[in-house]
Formats: sequence, C-alpha cells, structure tokens
Amino acid sequence: MPTPTPCPTPQPPSPSPLRSSLTLGLMFSAALGLAACGGGSGGGTDTVGSPPTANEPAPPSPAPAPTPTPEDPVLEPAPSPAPAPMPSGDQPGVPAPPPSQQLPTGFDLSKPGVAVNPVTATSSAVEGGNSAALAIDGSMTTRWSSAQEDAAWIQFDFGAKTPLGYLKLSWENAYGKEYAIQGSDDGVTWYQIRYVIGGKGGNEEFFNLNANVRYLRLQGVARGTQYGYSLYEVSFMSPGSDNSLPVLATSAVLFPANGAALAAPPAAQAPLETVQFTLADGTLVTRFGMVGRSRHARERGEDWNEIGYGVNDTVDANGKPQDKGPGAHLNFVANYFKNRTWGVEFIDNSKVVGVTKPTIVVNQYYQEAQRGGGHSFFRRFDDPGVTGYGWMSPGDLLDDTTYTDGFKDLTSCPVIAKPPQNALAKPTSGYNGVIGANDGCSVVLDNVPGHSDIAANANGVMVPNGVNVPSRALKVGDAIEFTGSFFSSRAAMDAVGDSGAYRYYTNEVTYVVGSGLRPWYGIQPRLMNAPLPAEALQGGIGSISYDYADNATFMFQQPNNQIGMQNMQRFVEGRRWIHTNMWTGDHTEAGNDRNEAAVRLQGPRFNQSTCFGCHINNGRSLAPSALNQRLDTMAVRTATLDGNGNQLPHPTYGLNVQMNGRSLSTGLPQDWGTSVRVAGFDTKTVTLADGTAVELSKPRVAFDGPTPSVYSLRSAQPMIGMGLLEAITDAEILSRVRSTPDEDGVKGVANFVYDPETKAVRVGRYGWKAAKVSLRHQAAAAALQDMSVTSPVYPNRDCLAGPANCTTAKVEPGISEDALQLLTRYLGLLGVPAQRSQASGFPKGVMPLSYLDVNPTQVAAGAQLFASTRCVACHTAEIKTGGLSELAENRNQTIKPYTDMLLHDMGPDLADNLVEGQATGSLWRTSALWGVGYTEKVAGTAGKVGYLHDSRARTLTEAILWHGGEATKSRQRFEALSKDDREAMLVFLNSL
Repeated sequence: MPTPTPCPTPQPPSPSPLRSSLTLGLMFSAALGLAACGGGSGGGTDTVGSPPTANEPAPPSPAPAPTPTPEDPVLEPAPSPAPAPMPSGDQPGVPAPPPSQQLPTGFDLSKPGVAVNPVTATSSAVEGGNSAALAIDGSMTTRWSSAQEDAAWIQFDFGAKTPLGYLKLSWENAYGKEYAIQGSDDGVTWYQIRYVIGGKGGNEEFFNLNANVRYLRLQGVARGTQYGYSLYEVSFMSPGSDNSLPVLATSAVLFPANGAALAAPPAAQAPLETVQFTLADGTLVTRFGMVGRSRHARERGEDWNEIGYGVNDTVDANGKPQDKGPGAHLNFVANYFKNRTWGVEFIDNSKVVGVTKPTIVVNQYYQEAQRGGGHSFFRRFDDPGVTGYGWMSPGDLLDDTTYTDGFKDLTSCPVIAKPPQNALAKPTSGYNGVIGANDGCSVVLDNVPGHSDIAANANGVMVPNGVNVPSRALKVGDAIEFTGSFFSSRAAMDAVGDSGAYRYYTNEVTYVVGSGLRPWYGIQPRLMNAPLPAEALQGGIGSISYDYADNATFMFQQPNNQIGMQNMQRFVEGRRWIHTNMWTGDHTEAGNDRNEAAVRLQGPRFNQSTCFGCHINNGRSLAPSALNQRLDTMAVRTATLDGNGNQLPHPTYGLNVQMNGRSLSTGLPQDWGTSVRVAGFDTKTVTLADGTAVELSKPRVAFDGPTPSVYSLRSAQPMIGMGLLEAITDAEILSRVRSTPDEDGVKGVANFVYDPETKAVRVGRYGWKAAKVSLRHQAAAAALQDMSVTSPVYPNRDCLAGPANCTTAKVEPGISEDALQLLTRYLGLLGVPAQRSQASGFPKGVMPLSYLDVNPTQVAAGAQLFASTRCVACHTAEIKTGGLSELAENRNQTIKPYTDMLLHDMGPDLADNLVEGQATGSLWRTSALWGVGYTEKVAGTAGKVGYLHDSRARTLTEAILWHGGEATKSRQRFEALSKDDREAMLVFLNSL
C-alpha cells in the first residue's frame, strides 16, 4: 500500500455572504480538509464557488508531504486471510482400514481405556543414537530423532492384533507438519487411520482410533523444521469410555408429506425501521446508516492519475498492469461495531407543489459528539488532478461556529436522539428558519455548484477549456454524490468509554433528487458517479455499488445500499458475531475487542469456530482439490436407515459430521477420528460441439470413522441476498410450481418443512435441499451443526441426534436470543452486488480493475443466450419481493437472483442418497446466481473454491456440464454453442 497523503492542517473559513434566507454561510475548502480529504499521491481537490478560468493547467509538480495532524484517519489495510493448510498433494493414496482392522461390532466401551505398550519400535534412519526404542521407554528426557528427510517413519509392533483407542505424540521442537498414521497386520500392507495437515508439535492427541492392528506407523510427509522428526514419547491406550465416541440415540427428523397444512402468511406489521417516507406536503424523507471507513471509495492500492497529471501506478514503465494490493474502503475499521455508526437524514422538498428551487436539508445522528462540517457533495469531476477523492461542495452549514470550534478541539455538535418513525424530529420549528433542520450542525444543499466546462486535450484527457458553467438550482433527477465523515475528538470518545480512533471516512453514496439513494458506478470523466440502470440492480435499489477500491474480497460483506440508520448498528453487531470465535470470543480481524458473551460457547466437537470459517469472506467454502484434504469448511450430512428403510441421524455423527475437537478443560486440539477427507477424484471428459474437451472431476471422500450408509457433501453457499429471498412470498414461490413438466422436462416442486419452533408447515427456502424455512432457522441450524453452539431454537447438543431430546428440558449455554436476532438481521441486511454490465469510465492510461473491465455488448449477448438456452426455466431472472419483511430495505424490491427457489431433479450424476422432505437424492434447490462472478475474487488468498453442492466444478463451464435431469436440454444447447457464443454466456455469468 502506498503511504496516504495526510489531510492538510485546516484553516478557518473566510466569511461568505448569505445566498438565501435558508442558508447561513458557505463552507470553503478548509471544511473539506476536515470532512473528506484523503490519501493517494494522485491528490484530491475540494473546492467550492467559482472554478478557475485558466486554460489547461500544466502537469503539477509533486508537493512535499504535509505533516500529519492528530485528526488524520488511521489507514487500516484490508486484512487478507491466511490460506488454509493443505496437503502437499504428492503423497500416494492409502486406503482406509478394512473392517478386519477396525474394532469388532459390540466391542465393550463401558470402561476407561488402559495403557497399551508396544513390544518393539523400529524406524527409518536416525540421527546419532536416538533410536526408535527411546520413543517408548517411558522417559521424557530421551527421544527418537530421525534423519533429516521428509519421508522418515517410525513404527510400533504390539506382537499381535491389538485394539487401540488412543494415541499421544509428545514432540520435541522438531515436529511433523504433515504425516500419516497407518495400521497394518503384516507390516507390509498399510491402511490410513489418520492424516495430519498443519501439525503444530507439542502434545498431539488422537482419540477414537477404532483400530485393531498389530502394527502402527507414523509416516512422515513434511517436517515442521529444518531438522528431522523428533519424538520424546509415544503412548497408547485401549478403546474405552474416555477415548471413544458414544453411540447416539437418534430420532428421525420429520417433514410434512405435502403443503396441505401450509401456515398462513404472517400479518402485516410495521417495519423494524422506516428508510423512506413522504410527508403530507410531498416532502421526501430518506434515512440511511453510515459506518466508519479507513479510506475513500476510489482509492485503490495503486495511485492513479490521468495521463500527464500525476503518478499512475496501475501500469509499469512498459504499460503493463500492476497490482500493489487492495485499497481500504470496503473493509471494516477496528471496533466498527462500537460507537462507529451513525444515521443520515435527507429532507427533500423537490416534489412539493410550488417549489421551483428545491433544497435538501441534511441531518446526522451520531452516537457521540462531533465537529461540524463533515459533509461533502458532488464529485470534483472537472479537475484532472482529482483521482481518489475530491468534492465540489460542502453544502451550507447552518452554524459556522460548529466548524470553527473544531480548531479549538471542540466537538460542538451534540448527540441528538434518533427521530421518530415516519416523522421529522422538528417538523414545524427547525433551526433558524430552516424547517426540519435539527440544529446548527445541519446542512442545506440547494444548488449544483459552478464548475469548469471541460473538453478533451491532445491525450484525450478531459480538462478545463476556459469556460465556466454557472451554479444552478437543484432539479428532480439530479444525481448527487454524498459522503460524510466521523470527526469526533479524543475527549468525546473518552466520554463514551471508547479509547479507539476518532476520525474516519465513510461510505460514498449517490442520492437522486426526488427519488432517494441509488447504487452508482463511475463514468467519464474520472469515475464521476452516476446511478446504475435498473437492469443492473440484482438486489433492487439496495444493490452494492461498483467497487473502485479493489476490495473485491469484501464485496459479499456490505450492507444493503439503503440500510436504515439504526439497522446499520444492528448490521455491524451481527457482523461481529459472524466473525467471533465461539470458543475464545476473539474476532477474526485484528484490533477488535473480544466478544465476552461468546467465550466457551462451543462444544467439544465442531467443524469451525466461526461462521467465517466455512463461508470464506461470506462466500463459498473451500473446494475439494487435493488428496487427503480435510473437508471441514464444508458440511457432511449423515444418516443411516432403520429396519424399515426410514432415514435416521447417524449413531456416531448425528445429523452432521463435526470434524474438529478440543479439550473443554485445556482448550487444546484433539483429533476424535471424525474427519472426512478427499480420497480421490473420478474424472470424465466431455467434448463440446466445436471440439473443445472439458474434463469433469468429482471428489470421492473417505471417513476417518465409520462410513455412513447415507451421506451428502455440502458446500457453504454465499450469504448475500438472503433477506431478499426471505421476503419473497410463499405464494410467489408456489406460483412457479409446475404440476406437469414443460417441453424441456422442467417441473419444479416446493419443499415443505416444519418450523422447528412453532411446528407450523412452511415453504422451505434455504440450504441445498430447501430444508430451512427462515433465516432464523438457517442461522440456528448452522450454529449447532457446524460450530456446536446452541441457541433458543436448538437448546442442547442432543438436537444433533434428532428431535426426540431437542427440548428445553435440557438447556446448554449458547447464543442468546439477542445474539440470534443480530445474526439473523445481519444476514437479512447483506446487500447483493450490482451486475457489472456497465462500462466504467476509467481515466486515460489507467488500467481498469479486472472485474470492472466490462464489454456491455458481450454481456448483453450472453444474457440473451442464457435465456434462449432456457437456463431461466429454473434460474428465474426476475422476482419481486413482498411487503411483509420486518426489514423495510427488503420490501417490494424487484430483484434478479436467478433462482425460482424450487427443487429440481438434476439427474443421477449430481444425486446422493440423503432425503430431506420432498427433496430426494437427485432433487436440489435452484442456486441463486447473483454474485457468482465474484466467486474467486471473494475467496482471495484463502484457497480454491468451487461450484455445485459439493464444489466439484472448478469452473462455470464444468458446473453447466454436470447438469442433468430437468436441465439436460439446456445443457445440450450450451454444448452446441459456438466458442464465441459460449464465451459470451460465460461473460454474462461472470458479470453477475
């Protein structure tokens, strides 16, 4: 990241004349020095009033870096998740033990295990005299030490077949980072009992070995240090009640036979928070939330400037693209959930009868005292020196002293209570004659500022041509870029008990006069903001604007564009829970306070400790891609069949395998033999009509423990837009059900599910089989099944074995009702990125960000092909949400999720044998496609992600080619496309 240019030391503004009876003064550029100056050596100019009239300026010479002031925001670069540990990939495959080398059925586990001692130990070459026998001599002062080779091994002979339940490795500092634990009856043919990736050394424990072997071997794959492997001691115990998993008493999860008893829709209710309303006289009031940001929306990791007007780091000296890393606009500042959100209110009289010169009154509602003047309007598009930031007007602050007091380190804008729903705080009085204004910290905007007319120079750069465009009154339809700022003080933050930073930038939004907030994109000149057209708004008017900060890993973590001022606080508090480790309470991102309410909520066996562990950056989980890879970022649903063929949760795993473990007393990791791993890949090749050969690959899995007769590998799905999907009415979903297949064989059925709390029959909406009825249901089920955390929906861990003991008769500590609501509302408020179907106006010579380098013609052609191949028969392009959601942001929105929310038969190649209600093995809910083009960008450096329910598809082409059943004819049409048409369709999908 380049060092950002700090804000210049602000100076008091010059007095200015009144412009109307509504205004008290015009803030000059110094106000913006406080409110919205920012980084990037490309520079930004914040000016108001008459623009310069000189001809095209000469390229500016670099200015000396000013001395930082105490008010400068802290640059908090976007965090980058460390890649997950992966196997080396070059080790040979070793099969799982056959039944003859596992514990016999009915083995007595009623008593604790006892020590088991090997007869002898042997190994590959050793270092010095540190022989294998020293690893079993009972002394922690002697050790086995191998030669310095990754493939070194040590094995133990028990003299005869011996049941084993527990193994402990006590490493010296030279430990194994990757190794296998194998068993054998003859010392020649080996079977894999466990496989360790990312070993940490120290004491490593392995429970529930389920082994009945004569020989056990540790086979090294990769050393953790430059030295050999070194073990002080290796100890074993027989299977027993203290080291083996119990047999669960399971009960069947019940589903309704059909939707005959479907519950009536909920009664209409007032939304949690109103985000827009109209007063009796036609005044439009729009309210939205802000959160602190580290940098501006157009500051990417590379400085950029027009040709001849400053540094352009986006290309090197030879014009080749450069990438110095992301910007820091979409990531979240330290303790973002603590005192760092606020509300903004726009009072717009542009549609009031008789108003010819509209005004917009802006009020802000902070949680702590602020300095005045933290507003900026209109992009400074006429200045070729403006790149990452820069605005024309700060508006008219109604009391200039609230700004000048800032030079005395005074925060003269007090905390004001949030206004009532559907009414103004000051509907008749206002401030100093400005109706609706709360106080002197309010701002009035009534004009589009005067500015320089611009024309292209010899390089094609739009520069001032010596003509002034005079200021004019606002009119309906004007697009105004607005940014605020968080400009408090040390004293004010201390007063609310917050020792963190007190100066932040914030979101940059576009307000359309007479309409409200609209998602925006950057056009020429210099990425000037413009509202995105309706066809690009996949998530309705709450869609997420284009990202010019190169923060694509955070695109699935943004709030709805029109999020309410109070809902923003709910959103960030919910985000905190998504990022909280449910054992330690720590946040996944550095610099954030521990969530004490989450400490030790997690049970002893789990998949991940945070929601983020599976939903990488709120997106998909890691895909199976390497032999012996553990699949703990995915879910493996498990079941068994009783004597009557009825499906029950598995007696070892319950509803879902939980692959990781820890000691509840020490917190140290434990391996309980519940991992599911990649055992290999089955491949086949499909040849398209133009001769292109595509290899399809499907993972095979192996269980460290018993292999269930019924199981289903499930990838985590992106979290975006879930609140919008919940807002679709049951009637809208059911209207798309076909009683008979269409001409392509497409039918579509709904799943029906019992609400786990009310037992009412409801339409299934979430999960690969549409077996969850609501966001609350989905969040609570994921907390239990993936993180071993209980909730008011699932009060104890016995719920993992089915509903029989899932009652409040036993309540284990878990997330509270308040926390579950925060999680649910966070999911409900997550926005959907706008479709990248519009060409951005990147300046001359500036390399476009790859995911914004768009060919609109090709995207449009691909959309037509997507429709003509009839992919839209299941991936419905457009749906309208209902008006019953508790979140006003999700009501009555026209959205483009590309799903009909129904189950479709996808054929035998995609089938498994797990049944959930109406969803038999080959029936899958149509996945929403919005955001699919961001899949790899969102994953970032975390690792490889994939598509389809088990992430088998490495590309979208592969995903399409796996489609069968009802999708067969659409797939065949895709196979028959020309290369150009196929590419256009993929470009379209990647624009979503």
